[in-house]
Amino acid sequence: MTPPRKTRVPKNPAWKGYALAAIGLVVVAGIVGVGWAAQQGSSTANTTAGAQPQASSQPVLDMSRRVQGDPTAMGRVDAPVVLIEYADFRCPFCGVYARDTLPKLVAEYVKSGQMRIEWRDFPVFGQESVDAAVAARAAGKQGKFWEFSAAVYADAPARGHVALPREKLIAIGKQIGVPDMAAYERDLTDPALLDLVNKDVAEGRSLGVNGTPTFLVNDTPLSGAQPIDVFRAAIDAQLKKAHGG
Repeated sequence: MTPPRKTRVPKNPAWKGYALAAIGLVVVAGIVGVGWAAQQGSSTANTTAGAQPQASSQPVLDMSRRVQGDPTAMGRVDAPVVLIEYADFRCPFCGVYARDTLPKLVAEYVKSGQMRIEWRDFPVFGQESVDAAVAARAAGKQGKFWEFSAAVYADAPARGHVALPREKLIAIGKQIGVPDMAAYERDLTDPALLDLVNKDVAEGRSLGVNGTPTFLVNDTPLSGAQPIDVFRAAIDAQLKKAHGG
């Protein structure tokens, strides 16, 4: 099996309270335990604070949002499996996943109603990463979030970080056919969209996410640009659990 590829968060003292001590898959495996504790005190969690864990057939950790009409999600809101990705538009390994794996998962699981995919912003490569996250949400306001994502990752290098200055973000908006470019350009500096990005980052940090891409398949964590069969195994296991298997 090809080792998973994952971009680590640059060292930053402000992150010391959030990063887990282990590395690789051990790091992300700790998300379930850390996330359960975080979930109990989170207003965005889908369980009541202080409640005991549910029966074994229920997810230990449920960070899904299942918001109807969410432009950063695709698939049925009531799908039995939700795949959450914490990602950066300038992360090369996020690009590998977006180009090689995501389309297959959509064809095999999302279109059949078995899985929903929810995006989480986790920009780690400086201001251009943050600006790209805001731009994607600006495109999403006009129904073009996933088109924006595909366009960015299609041009991303296999190594290194794609440059995404403002003029490039505007060019991408035109390329994907954003209907109202004037509104899109205004939204590139919308503080409300930036706040949504920051909320995603805070959620990821509370779980111990320390690199991109990081995934949750219901309560199963996956780290890095894993081979598609790793995703299939995790998804199929969750589908079996959801159907009482």
